[in-house]
Amino acid sequence: MRVSEFDYSLPADLIAQHPPAERRASRLLHLDAPAGALRDLRFADLPALVGPRDVVVLNDTRVVKARLTAQKSSGGRLEVFVERIEDEYEALALIRASKTPRPGSEILIDGTVRATVLERQGEFHRLRFAAPVASVLDAHGALPLPPYITHAPDGRDMERYQTVYASRPGAVAAPTAGLHFDQPMLAALESAGTRLARVTLHVGAGTFQPVKSDTIEGHRMHSERYEVPQATVDAIAAARAAGGRVLAVGTTALRSLESAARGGALQASSGETDLFITPGYAFRVVDRLLTNFHLPRSTLLMLVSAFAGVDAIRRAYAHAVAQRYRFFSYGDAMLIERAAA
Repeated sequence: MRVSEFDYSLPADLIAQHPPAERRASRLLHLDAPAGALRDLRFADLPALVGPRDVVVLNDTRVVKARLTAQKSSGGRLEVFVERIEDEYEALALIRASKTPRPGSEILIDGTVRATVLERQGEFHRLRFAAPVASVLDAHGALPLPPYITHAPDGRDMERYQTVYASRPGAVAAPTAGLHFDQPMLAALESAGTRLARVTLHVGAGTFQPVKSDTIEGHRMHSERYEVPQATVDAIAAARAAGGRVLAVGTTALRSLESAARGGALQASSGETDLFITPGYAFRVVDRLLTNFHLPRSTLLMLVSAFAGVDAIRRAYAHAVAQRYRFFSYGDAMLIERAAA
């Protein structure tokens, strides 16, 4: 399939620049792909759409302050975007500069912390910091808001660009479908009998990289760390046995579960995943997907097209634009019932 088949026109004023006043105040478009039906709802309606035998799977990754400013020994300025922490003192990072530093050279983070460029790994550089990476990011880093959000991160972003259940630092972008949940809604779901389960997928910078090939087959998916614990496998098995459904909150939760089932049956697992889900993919685990609206020509738009069907997604996105839904990270949500295989 050609990447151009996953394009659509979006007015710039529909790109949400700020979160709604309250997490649950966003809108919810319900797409029943098998029936071909669309309903305009509020996110607060979600608990009524989830059954007591269902399991809701959340990605508990936490966004780190991955964006650093630095200087070369020559005095030139550069930006360091930490992709992942490799160990206590080393990290892989994107470096933006007029001339990228060579292996063996030193840079100075925010005028205080030295880091050595160890080697180049594809588009990334491996850096060794003079202080623990986590403490450097916490003290000197900035929140890495997506490139389509035009304001500098402020105190409100520090709170709202994290899910309320974020607990495991490591992502450079939020699993945005989870931003709509507040603690009372999670408690209400559990009180009604719905199981809440966790996975971890540390979202990488590749989530914002454009697909540069003309065909989807020509695109190489970036790799991200994930973990599906045994407790989540057990919760899904219990829900299945009771006749319930699996609702993944976000494409990252879905990719984690489907990665853990690549051998056939869902199994507890952890490691790296480069799973690229495109139309024709046979889903093994997830029945329902809660997600935000995605960028044109993106791998995530291809994923939801695989889940609901290309035509169904085209109709849903055209409807969302016409009804002036808010798009992308701080935008509105969509609940998708999976299309028949």
